[in-house]
Amino acid sequence: MKQKIAFLGLGVMGYPMAGHLSRKGFEVTVYNRTAARAEDWITEFSGQMALTPAAAASGADIVFACVGQDDDVRAITIGDQGAFDTLSKGAVFVDHTTASAALARELDEECQQRGCHFIDAPVSGGQQGAENGRLTVMCGGEESAFTTVTPVIESYAQTVKLLGPSGSGQLCKMVNQVCIAGLVQGLAEGLHFAQASGLDADAVIEVISKGAAQSWQMENRYQTMLANEFAHGFAVDWMRKDLDMVLQEARRNGAQLPVTALVDQFYADVQAAGGGRWDTSSLLTRLKSQVKPDEN
Repeated sequence: MKQKIAFLGLGVMGYPMAGHLSRKGFEVTVYNRTAARAEDWITEFSGQMALTPAAAASGADIVFACVGQDDDVRAITIGDQGAFDTLSKGAVFVDHTTASAALARELDEECQQRGCHFIDAPVSGGQQGAENGRLTVMCGGEESAFTTVTPVIESYAQTVKLLGPSGSGQLCKMVNQVCIAGLVQGLAEGLHFAQASGLDADAVIEVISKGAAQSWQMENRYQTMLANEFAHGFAVDWMRKDLDMVLQEARRNGAQLPVTALVDQFYADVQAAGGGRWDTSSLLTRLKSQVKPDEN
């Protein structure tokens, strides 16, 4: 029998992820806060839509969610007509939202009380990764539930790994964002330095991308950065939301993150300049706006 799947949240990530599940032959029911988005999805893919999270989750073997932040997750799970109201005993709820580890633990406890399972499973790879089915998924939860959902998640992921108990997936995603923040700032400064030195920045990247400086950000973002194009990718607003959770968690566990805190403030500068919806690589714009040496 086909597994019955529900997918809650059809944003730039959830829409193609749910589409991959449909193409793999799963019986998919989708829900989105704006119903028109769900209507668009069912015209493009095989499946059906529900008007509430509870209706979507009813009878599902696995319920996936990919929404914005903690409050959005609470609304679709334990809120009015939330999915937990109808989640079947033994079913697994998989949250792909980048949210707090505390929320993951809270919802895991809720699921245990209801006789079902919860996996926190934030993703990395962006819209391109979601569309191409090449996401990386970081999971926290029980191993038995993880084993159940892994073959399904592989419909849109190239890597799926269990990091530990509930909340571990979200903590791993925080590590991911810490590393990205530092990398993007370093790339922005490198490109800025190359241009200020009169070098051909494209030629510089051609050389250094074959050595130890290579990164995903360098390979996939340097051209748009040099072209001053930022109307794509992972928005600064969302990165600041993620870094806020990182810094809160660091205050709790005692981790020292001076560079992350500094880059977070640099992103605040980009927001203040009107770049809240720009890609995170827009850190370069902040450097270009600084006073040039010959103007001192």
